[in-house]
Amino acid sequence: MPEETSSIVAAARAVLEEALAAGRRTTAGGRAIDEHQVHAERLAYAATEVAAAEALAAYARQRREAGAGDETTDLMAAAFAAEVADRLRARIEGHREDFGVPESVVAGSLGAPAIAAAIRAAQHEGHFRQIGREVIRARGGNNSWLEPETAVLARDSARQFARKAVAPLAERIHREDLVVPEPIIRQMAELGYFGMSVPEEYGGQGMGNLVMIVTTEELSVASLAAAGSLITRPEILTKALLNGGTEAQKARWLPPIAAGEIMVAISVTEPDTGSDVASVRCRAERVEGGWCISGAKAWCTFAGRANVIALLARTNPDLAAGARGLSLFIVPKDPFPGHEFEMRQADGGVLHGKADATPGYRGMHSFTLGLERYFVPGENLIGEQAGEGKGFYLQMQGFAAGRLQTGGRATGLAQAALEATATYASERKQFGLPIGEFQLTQFKLGRMATHLAAARQLTYAAARAMDADEKVSLEPAMAKLFASDVAVWVTQEGQLLHGGWGYAEEFPISRHVVDALVLPIFEGVKPILELKVIARQLLGG
Repeated sequence: MPEETSSIVAAARAVLEEALAAGRRTTAGGRAIDEHQVHAERLAYAATEVAAAEALAAYARQRREAGAGDETTDLMAAAFAAEVADRLRARIEGHREDFGVPESVVAGSLGAPAIAAAIRAAQHEGHFRQIGREVIRARGGNNSWLEPETAVLARDSARQFARKAVAPLAERIHREDLVVPEPIIRQMAELGYFGMSVPEEYGGQGMGNLVMIVTTEELSVASLAAAGSLITRPEILTKALLNGGTEAQKARWLPPIAAGEIMVAISVTEPDTGSDVASVRCRAERVEGGWCISGAKAWCTFAGRANVIALLARTNPDLAAGARGLSLFIVPKDPFPGHEFEMRQADGGVLHGKADATPGYRGMHSFTLGLERYFVPGENLIGEQAGEGKGFYLQMQGFAAGRLQTGGRATGLAQAALEATATYASERKQFGLPIGEFQLTQFKLGRMATHLAAARQLTYAAARAMDADEKVSLEPAMAKLFASDVAVWVTQEGQLLHGGWGYAEEFPISRHVVDALVLPIFEGVKPILELKVIARQLLGG
């Protein structure tokens, strides 16, 4: 089985590279993506799926090499690689002129008799049913092999905290649309969760991205909004400060962020400006001692409770300056516990926020903001004078960290759905048997677990890539794209396996479904992520 998996993955990669080479010619090295958006999206997603297959296959191989080989993992790696290869070949056959891959290349790789036979065998439904039976036996639990030991310890600690302190409150927070309780924030601060990637010299733990993602994942199993997303916002501001802040700014802001004394919100989007960040209109006008900010912002998550908002504003009023006219500010405010707030400054500046009602992702709340000549000191412009006009680039670097975090949040949420569904399947009886005894239930759970395993390993691989080079952005974008889709699909499959009870609020699966819907939207909505981040990098090479 491992040999067949390697052959399938290698064949898929060979065909993908031919397709990407043809795509580069078609799009003039990525410059004409907008004239070929549909095909660019196909290429971006195909490349992401192949990367996920490679990550899962590498994980299975590393387990074996470490003496921790596992039959279920091997089956998952083979089955997922086969699904990806099968889908890639079908896409090429269905859109041969667009893909531009010669028939001889396909015939010599994915179409080769031995590879085609391996693909058919690896994704046989019997293998998925075998995986599904193991998932049911383990109630969906995630005890995957993990290195280094620090990551294992972080996972165990976060799991214990999340299930003891967060999970019992998650349903109430969701149904009553409450703000994240202060005891959760305090306990997370005590555990050091807000400073995991802050360097030790600034009061953090300097644990790196992998440990942070493992922690995020476990927190998200308990609650996406009440725990899993809490450490994403400070992470984005932390990256911006480390990449572009002055030494004085790092010394001032990073220690209290790492200690959980300062809660952070991020404000980029505007009512009329979403993915086109360079078109931000909220303006910052230079005044004595600092800047006055005026304009509207939208979808600023956690803005009410936050002590500061990392806000992107236009310091060059000329819209033609585009991204070069944007700067990133740290906007201080008082924390408010409710769904609406207003800050009034002595000189007349106003910051008003109102939470937007959403079907899921409750607990942090996303606010629409209005600013009227709201004063911000000059030293709160990240980078100060040298940072003027560099806000877009600092924000984009922060977004890469946010996308990586979203991969972890998505796998955590999908894990919660898998556990809930596996438990339900083992207990719910129909026609005289637990529904987990039926073939189709086993098959569905097997595929859910397999795709989740691929999303997890793709995200871990992206975390390791960022640990090696903080400037990478392709790998985190792929992790976010794929893991978010997996979370949406796994939660909805889980809901269907719950039958009518999947639509009842008393079962957590209904919360998981509505929470998952936000994942393909924030930190880069799916189509923009595919075209402007993934396809642009793949085709521009």
